[in-house]
Amino acid sequence: MASEQKMSRAQLTAMVVGGMVGAGIFSLPRTFAGATGPLGAVIAWLIAGTGMYMLARVFQSLAERKPELDAGVFMYAKEGFGDYPGFLSAFGYWIGSCIGNVSYWVLIKSTLGAFFPVFGDGNTVIAIAVASVGIWAFHFMILRGVQQAAAINKVVTIAKVIPILVFIVILAFMFKGDMFRFNFYGGDLTDSVFAQVRSTMLVTVFVFLGIEGASVYSRYAQKREDVGFATVTGFFIVTTLMVLVTLLPYAVLERSQIAGMRQPSMAAALEAVVGPWGAVFVSIGLLISVLGAYLAWSLICAEVLFAAAKNRDMPRVFITTYWSRDAFALMLNLTSAMSLIPLLLVAGFAVMVVRRGQGYAPNEARSLDLFIAGLATVYTIFLLFAGGLKFIVLSAVLYAPGTALYVWARREQGVPVFARMSDWVIFIAAAIGAVVGVWWIATGYIAI
Repeated sequence: MASEQKMSRAQLTAMVVGGMVGAGIFSLPRTFAGATGPLGAVIAWLIAGTGMYMLARVFQSLAERKPELDAGVFMYAKEGFGDYPGFLSAFGYWIGSCIGNVSYWVLIKSTLGAFFPVFGDGNTVIAIAVASVGIWAFHFMILRGVQQAAAINKVVTIAKVIPILVFIVILAFMFKGDMFRFNFYGGDLTDSVFAQVRSTMLVTVFVFLGIEGASVYSRYAQKREDVGFATVTGFFIVTTLMVLVTLLPYAVLERSQIAGMRQPSMAAALEAVVGPWGAVFVSIGLLISVLGAYLAWSLICAEVLFAAAKNRDMPRVFITTYWSRDAFALMLNLTSAMSLIPLLLVAGFAVMVVRRGQGYAPNEARSLDLFIAGLATVYTIFLLFAGGLKFIVLSAVLYAPGTALYVWARREQGVPVFARMSDWVIFIAAAIGAVVGVWWIATGYIAI
């Protein structure tokens, strides 16, 4: 039975691609065109791609150097920084995934509403009923076993990549050099290239989330080295798709026209080139993509929480029960902030592993790995600050009360809640941030 639950290299790669290719890629043309032209887009993708590649290499290295640690994001944080930071990593990653999953069903219902009025804007009784049926269908699918769910995810991942490839091929065939050159510096934009690039950086964070999918499910890998292979391969596949989806519309339409399109702008762009069937075709691909991403992220965030419960960093009830929470009142941008903090802990742990020489032969060179881990750490810190204090504070609004689950788990074991002084420092900082966040929301200083 255990062998039946193992995941192949292809399934692990599909987990990475399935987690990264969701709704975001279908909105890239308008999102980038509203801020920059091809030059700024290329620079933004070079920066983001380099940083995320370093993170992909970090996950690959840790899978090889620390094969005894499963569930990636959670266990790396726990091993490197202690029980409480490990708990926060698991909790933050889980709640961020739940928030992101809410947006998938909102988008599914609103997309259907464009073709079937009964769904409205996704807030009708029929829309809510269909979404509820969908959620329970995915729930029972996952209960049948991770192997079956992963096999379905593999098929869905292939299906949702096909419309993206068709979009790329059609726009590449209709490439107009004069139009691309006209848009190159941003067309009629007056901002500097630096300002244009800066305004797109957070967008790249959202679409790269999911790169850690194979690492989270490392305990199911048939071979340990498959985890690293899947992470890096998935990264290159998705990065190539995202760059082409971003750049090719500049070669067939003016930047201002792309910037004014409705979302999903990939559908609008293809419609402008080939006619109404293009919008229908991409919309179908979007629905498949979102459903596939929902499955992948349900698997990922459930596994992280399960791993924490199995290691007794979550209450035991979470070993057998997993539910979604209503997160409609939260800003979807929190998904990025809540996920970046666990990724920062992973990168920091990688630096510790390299410096200590853990998993290395006595005379094995480590300078390159140290450089990669260090750069990944700097990149994740930069992204947290690029997001602004607002998102860090709003993250604390979730982290601080979530600590109640950690207290519950520690009391189940009969051990002190905070074993280190650093745990107290982290908790106090989270509590202060939560108070400030609630005050800002209550006074209208920030809106969610």
